[in-house]
Amino acid sequence: MKKRVLAFLLAGMMVLAAGCGSKSMMMTKNAVSESSAAMDTAYAGSQYEEDLSEDAYEETAMDSGSGITSENGLEPTVENGRKLIRTIYLSLQTTEFDSVLSDLSAKTTELGGYIENSSISGNSYYHQSTRYASYTIRIPSEQLDQFVDIVSELGNVTQKNESVEDVTLQYVDVESRKKALETEQERLLELLAQAENMEDLLAIESKLSDVRYELENYGSQLRLLDNQIDYSTVNVDVDEVERVTDTGEKSFFGEIKDRFGNSLYTVGRDIRGFVIVVLGSLPILIVWAVIIVIAVLIVKKIRKGRKKKKEEKKAEKTE
Repeated sequence: MKKRVLAFLLAGMMVLAAGCGSKSMMMTKNAVSESSAAMDTAYAGSQYEEDLSEDAYEETAMDSGSGITSENGLEPTVENGRKLIRTIYLSLQTTEFDSVLSDLSAKTTELGGYIENSSISGNSYYHQSTRYASYTIRIPSEQLDQFVDIVSELGNVTQKNESVEDVTLQYVDVESRKKALETEQERLLELLAQAENMEDLLAIESKLSDVRYELENYGSQLRLLDNQIDYSTVNVDVDEVERVTDTGEKSFFGEIKDRFGNSLYTVGRDIRGFVIVVLGSLPILIVWAVIIVIAVLIVKKIRKGRKKKKEEKKAEKTE
């Protein structure tokens, strides 16, 4: 009888312990689910922000007065609360190639920018050197207009293009998701400190690892956007020419005058090139002339010898 009572007591204690463990695990899982639901709710809020009209967003941004600041301390290019990425292309002609490249590099450093990429190439035609340079320059957004004005004065601008990309909604969306993930991370850390068994610890740490990975991803996106907003891109092509092209407006007779002058310049350049080629090739021409003269003399001598032999044979037959 005592053995039966002892067995019933042991069975009751095991059932009670299992119930408590199941309840603890269920509470932890419910908390994790609540954390995920909180993130989903925050993300839904960010989606709602995307659906706002541009006018409503601008009004909200101006009223709140709390813009999104960049991590490097520079003020982004914002017009009416918007975040803009500006890209400019300039094509220059110059007769002072080395001086222009030197000034371009100096002004970039002076205005706090940097050269992201550069290449210089050259070729020779009729012993006339023509070189070409291509630069990709990053300039602080607040210095962009000043830099463009300076570059435009270094040479003759033959082409200028500008494009502006509005990334306001993209920036707000990425930041909203990042904040929601930070909130979920804090909640998961609290649950991790309260976990009572290994299974709960593993489940929370797995979820926490996923959240941290997504946080790093969104953080990288924000840093990239900050860099593109804070530093505008200026692509500059520099051509070395002997004569710059006049890009201003011309009258009828002015255009005729320019075309006539260009034709004379082209003819003069071709004659100059021909003379340079001839004079530069004189050593080769002299050598070939000597070879040709020697060959002609040898051929004449051979023919003269053959003719003399024929006359001697003819004389012998006559005798």
